[in-house]
Amino acid sequence: MFSAEQSCWFIRKVICWRAAASIAWAVLLLPPSTAIFVILSKFSVLHPIQTISECFSVLTSATAIFSFILLCGVIIMVGFLNFEYYTVIPTIACSKIALFGQLLHPRQLVNSLVHCIMGMIVAWCSAVTIGFRYETLGHPCAQTDGYHQMCLNEYHLILLLGGAFVGFSHSLLGVIHNINYVSFHTVQQYKYLRFKGCLPLVVKCSATQALYSVRNFIVVYYFLGYIPRTWICKTLNLHLGSSAHPLDSIAGLLDLSLLYHLWISATFLLFTWYITLLLFRIFLTEGYSFPVQSSFTEDADHCLPKVLTEKQPMILKFLALQDLALLSQHSPLRRCEVFSLSQPGGHPHNWNAISKECLSMLADLTQRLVAYHDTVATNGRAKSLSSGSERKTSSETSGTEDFMSPRPTALMKTPASVFTRSIAGGQQSPLTAPFTPDLDSPFMSPALRRLAAPVEQGSPWYGTVQSPHIMRRVPKLWSTSTDSQANGSSPPSPASVPSDKQEPSKPSFLAQFLQNRREQVKNFLAKRVLIVYLFNKLPEASSQALFADSQAHIWALEGLSYLVQASFSEDQFGVVQTTLPSILSCMLVLQEAVDRHFKLPHASSKPVRSTSSMGDSTYKTLRFALRATLKTAIYRITTTFGDHLNAVQLSAEHRKRLQQFLEYKE
Repeated sequence: MFSAEQSCWFIRKVICWRAAASIAWAVLLLPPSTAIFVILSKFSVLHPIQTISECFSVLTSATAIFSFILLCGVIIMVGFLNFEYYTVIPTIACSKIALFGQLLHPRQLVNSLVHCIMGMIVAWCSAVTIGFRYETLGHPCAQTDGYHQMCLNEYHLILLLGGAFVGFSHSLLGVIHNINYVSFHTVQQYKYLRFKGCLPLVVKCSATQALYSVRNFIVVYYFLGYIPRTWICKTLNLHLGSSAHPLDSIAGLLDLSLLYHLWISATFLLFTWYITLLLFRIFLTEGYSFPVQSSFTEDADHCLPKVLTEKQPMILKFLALQDLALLSQHSPLRRCEVFSLSQPGGHPHNWNAISKECLSMLADLTQRLVAYHDTVATNGRAKSLSSGSERKTSSETSGTEDFMSPRPTALMKTPASVFTRSIAGGQQSPLTAPFTPDLDSPFMSPALRRLAAPVEQGSPWYGTVQSPHIMRRVPKLWSTSTDSQANGSSPPSPASVPSDKQEPSKPSFLAQFLQNRREQVKNFLAKRVLIVYLFNKLPEASSQALFADSQAHIWALEGLSYLVQASFSEDQFGVVQTTLPSILSCMLVLQEAVDRHFKLPHASSKPVRSTSSMGDSTYKTLRFALRATLKTAIYRITTTFGDHLNAVQLSAEHRKRLQQFLEYKE
C-alpha cells in the first residue's frame, strides 16, 4: 500500500496537473460554444443580418459576461466532480437491487443534487441569453391602487426546471452507463487527434440525450408542474397570469418555440459537460514513462519495478502497466535495463520484481475464474437434483392414475365454466376464480396435493369440486362446456343431471379452503417473482464484473510476452530463462480457465455497443480482448522459441497443451 507521501507525490505532480489542464481547456472552449448557442437560439431565416447584430449585442452585454462567469464556475465544478468520481475499474451492478443501491447511495445523492443545481444555473444563463419571454422570473401584469402586481413568468420557470431535470437525469444515467469510467485506448494518439475524432460523438450524444430528457420533462411537468409553480408563487408573492393556455396543459406544451428552446438549452448544457469529461479522459490516460532503475536511493520508489507492486492509487498501477507494455514493444534501451543485473551482487532485481508482479496478477485472475466456475457448477447441480427429486415425487404420486388412464399430449387448462358450475349458485366470486394448481410446483404443499387429488365417484365430495385430473379423463366436458358457451346457453353441471328448478346453495367448506389456499399461493408466487427480479444475478453482468479489471491483465500479458520474445536475442545473462517455465505454466492454466468460462451460458455473447451515450462500454468486451491477448501471447513465445521449448521443465498436461500451440492447432 502506498504511503500518504508517495500517493501525494503522484497525485500532486501528475494527476492534479492533468485534471487542471483539462479544466483549463474546457473553459477556453466555452466562448465559441456559447457563441454557437446564441446564434442557434436567435437565428431567423427571414432576418439573418438582424440576427447577427442581435447576437453580437447579446454577447457583449454585461448580462452575458456575468453569465459567462457563472458558466466558468459550473465547468470548474464539473471538472472537479470528474476528478472526484472517476474510476479505471468500472462498477458493475450484478442485480437490479445492486443498481438501486448505487443510485440511492448518499454519495450519489449528493452528486445528483449538485448536478441538479448546476443544471438550473446553466438554464438561467441560457434564459438570460435567449431573452424575450424567458428573461425574468416575474413581470408586471396588473395595477391596483397605484401599484403594479408581479406575475409569474412561467416560461422562465419551465426553462429553469428543465435545466434541473436534465442535470438530475445526467447524474442518474452516469451511474447506469458508467460514465465516470475511464478506459485506456489500445492505440496511442496525440491529444488533439483524439479530441478531433471524438467531437462528432459528443455533439450527437448531447443532442440525442437532450431530446429524450426534454421529452421526459414535458411528461413530468404536465402532471406535476403545478406543484413548483404554486410553491414559487407563494414563496415570492407572485400572481398567476391570466394565460389562455397554461404550460402544464397540452396546448401550452405544444408550443414549438418553447420546445425548441428547451432542447437547444439542454443540448448546450450537456455539450459543455461532455466536453469537460472528454478532455479529462484524454489528459488522464496519456502515457507516463517511469524510470526502470535510478542511481539515487530517494528515487527508487518512483521506478517501474517498485510502482508495479503497489496497489493504490489504481490509476498509478494502470499507468505503470501501460508503460511496461509500451517499453516491452518499442524501447530496446529500457528493455536492456530490465534484463540487467544489479551491482554489486549481480542479481536480476528488475526482472524478478516485474515478472513476479505480472505472474501474481495472472494467478489471481485464474483463481477468480476457477472459483466462479465452481460456484456456477455447484448451483447447477443442486438445481438439477432438486428438480429431479420433484419430478420423481410427482411421478410416484400420480403413477397409478397415469397407468390407468391416458395422459393428454398438451397441457390443458381448466375452463372457468367447470368451477362456476361445480359450486352451485352460478355466481363467481373472487374466491371461486378459475385457477388450476400446479401439482409439480415446489411451492405446492403436500396437504394441497392431497386435497387436489382425484376424488372417487363414491365419495361424498364427488361432484362438488371437479379435479383437473377427472376433467382430463372426460374430454367431452370440455367440448360440451365450450360449445354451450359459444351457443349462449349455460352448460349442464357435470355432477348432476340438469333439472327444471335448482336451489342455490353456499360453497362448501372444502371449496372455500381450496380457494383460500390458491390465493395464498398466488400472492406468495407474486412476491417471489418480485424478489427474484430484484435479487437474481444477471449472468452477463456477472461475467463483465469478473473481467472488470482485465485491462491490467492484458498489459501484463503483453509486457511479459514481448519481454520473453526480446530475451531470445537481447538477454545476455539469461535472466528470463529461469522464470520461463513458471510463465508458460501460468499462461496455460489461465488459458484453460478462460476456455472453461467461455463455455458457460451468456459468456460468449457479445453485447451491442451503444453509440448514443458518452458512457464507455469497452469494459463489456474486455473478456474477449483478454482471450485474444492471451492466445497471442502464447503464440508469440512459441513462435520465437520453437523446439527449444521442449527443454523447458513442464508438466505432462501443460506440455501436451503447449504442443497444440507449437503445431498451430489451438
